[in-house]
Amino acid sequence: MFHPDLIRHPDSCPTLVLNADYTPLSYYPLSIWPWQTAVKAVFLDRVDIVAHYEREVRSPTRSIRLPSVIALKQYVRPSQFPAFTRFNLFLRDRFACQYCGSTHRDLTFDHVVPRAYGGRTTWENVVTACAPCNLRKGGRTPGEAKMPLHIEPIRPTSWHLQEHGRRFPPNYLHETWHDWLYWDVELEA
Repeated sequence: MFHPDLIRHPDSCPTLVLNADYTPLSYYPLSIWPWQTAVKAVFLDRVDIVAHYEREVRSPTRSIRLPSVIALKQYVRPSQFPAFTRFNLFLRDRFACQYCGSTHRDLTFDHVVPRAYGGRTTWENVVTACAPCNLRKGGRTPGEAKMPLHIEPIRPTSWHLQEHGRRFPPNYLHETWHDWLYWDVELEA
């Protein structure tokens, strides 16, 4: 029987990477490796293969089915608090302006207490804002601009960002990944 994996180019066969406890290393961005990295980790005995694609790659002396899901043999402890980056800030704020709630406009970030007032660039003082709201607020506080925040900014934990990341599934999810990922999927009894 013909399987769609058989016509895939190997570069279209990413590998889902699970931690040693069989949970994804991250949800957003999803923890995936290119097939070459996954095959190398298999040969170095750093991972266990959990599931395969039907697609094979061959050398003059070997053939191997490409792994679709692997689990690390050694547990990688996730950091409790994520780095303060633009991407993580947008993820914390669910890719929405914290003033108007828009998700369709060009997003930037805004200092709640403006730097001119001594505001610092920290998790607790920076929020996601669309360009029109950021321009409208200018160098004022939300109170001065009469623009209340939807949610007060906090320093998120890695778990917090992972939970938000589950709301944004990637465009590609191979069927062998579904047992390891949970994006608001209804579970069968």
